[in-house]
Amino acid sequence: MDALERNFFTDPELLQDPTPYYAALHERGPVFREPHMGVFILSRLDDIVEVHSDNEHFSAIVSSLGPIVPLPQPEEGESWAELIERRRAEIPMGNQLVALDPPRHTRERALAGRLFTPNRLKENEVFMWRLADELIDEFGERGEAEIGHAYAKPFTLLVIADLLGVPLEDHEKFRGWLGSTRGNVGNPEGEHGGDSVFANMQPCFTRYIEERRAEPGDDVMSRLAIARFPDGELPEVANVVRIASILFAAGQETTARLIAAGMRVLAEQPALGDELRSDPAGLGNFVEECLRLEGPIKSTFRLALVDTQIAGVDIPAGSVVMGSVGAANRDPRIFDDPDRFDARRPNARRNIAFGHGEHFCPGASLARTEARISFERLLARLDEFEIAEPEKLRYAETFIIRGLTALPLRFRSRS
Repeated sequence: MDALERNFFTDPELLQDPTPYYAALHERGPVFREPHMGVFILSRLDDIVEVHSDNEHFSAIVSSLGPIVPLPQPEEGESWAELIERRRAEIPMGNQLVALDPPRHTRERALAGRLFTPNRLKENEVFMWRLADELIDEFGERGEAEIGHAYAKPFTLLVIADLLGVPLEDHEKFRGWLGSTRGNVGNPEGEHGGDSVFANMQPCFTRYIEERRAEPGDDVMSRLAIARFPDGELPEVANVVRIASILFAAGQETTARLIAAGMRVLAEQPALGDELRSDPAGLGNFVEECLRLEGPIKSTFRLALVDTQIAGVDIPAGSVVMGSVGAANRDPRIFDDPDRFDARRPNARRNIAFGHGEHFCPGASLARTEARISFERLLARLDEFEIAEPEKLRYAETFIIRGLTALPLRFRSRS
C-alpha cells in the first residue's frame, strides 16, 4: 500500500514510525489532501512558516487538536473569523493561549513574557545545574533507571515550578503528582503522571495567585500575580492560572521527551557521547539535531478563514491545514541527507520544532537550556549507556506528539 493511502492519524505503524509517510509527502509535492480526514498536509518548511505567519488567512483555533476539534458552521453571511469569536467557548480548548489569534493572543502572551526576562532565566539556570546533579545522585550508582521517571520528567517539572516561583517547600509535592518512581525500571506508576500534575495544578496555582494578590511579597510568584496586560488592566486570576497551565503543558512533557530522545541517540551512538564530553560546546548543536529529527511536536494545525492558496493549491475556507513539522524538519531542499542524525549539521537550527510566528514557543530558549544542561551533566556523571530491551521501546500513540513512553537505560557511574 502507498504510504499516503494509510491513515496518518490512526495507523499504528505510522504512529510508531512516521518516517515513510514523511518521505512519501516529499515525493508527492508540497500540499497533499489526505483521504481520511480531508486535511491539507504541508511538508515543506517554508510553506509552514508562511502559514504560521499569516494571521489574516489562517486561525490557530484548531492548533491543539487539529481535525478532531468539532467546529460549528457559520450562519449565512457570517465569516469564519466572526464565528470563531462568537462561539469560541464551545470549541474544545478554544480559550487556551495556543488557540488564540491576534490581538487577543498578543495581549495574553504578554503575561507569559513577564516570566522570561534575562535575569529570571539566569536565576532559573543556576537552579537547573543544581537540580540536575541532585536527581542524578538519586539513581546514578544503581546502574540502571527509566530515564523519564528518574530524571527527565522531574527535572522539567521542577524547572518550570522554579521559573514560576513555586515555593521550594512545595517542590516535592509537585514531584509527587508525577507518581515518581525514583528511577525504578519497569515500575508502571507515574506513566501518566503528567495528567495528575495538571489536575492538581489549577487549584494550587489559584491559591498561590489569590494569596499573593492579597499580600504581595518580593518573590517571583507575587510578580506573576500582579502582572498586568500591556494596557494596564489586571487580568483575572483565571487568566493567570491558564497561562501557568500552558507553560507547564508546553514546557514539562515536551522537554522531557526531548531529553529522552537525546539519551536514546547517545545510547545508540556511544562514540558521540565521548565526542561531546571532550567538546561540550557541541552540545548546543546536538540539541538542535535532536529537535530536528525527534522533536516532540509532529504536527501543528490551522483553520483556513477564507478561500486561499498554498503553493498554488486551492484551500477552501473552513479547511483544516496541517503543518507536518516532522516532515518539514526533514525537508530535502534544506537538509542534506535529511534522515541521518548529524550532531555537527551546520544548519540544524533551521528546524521548526518550536513553531514560528505569533505562536513560536515562548519557552524555546528555556527548553534548549534545560536539554543542554541535562546532557552535559548526564554525560559527565554517567557512561556506557545501553538501552534495556530496545525491541520494546514504544512511542506515544498520537499524531501530534512524538516521544518515547519510556526509556530504560543501563549505565556506569563516572563519579
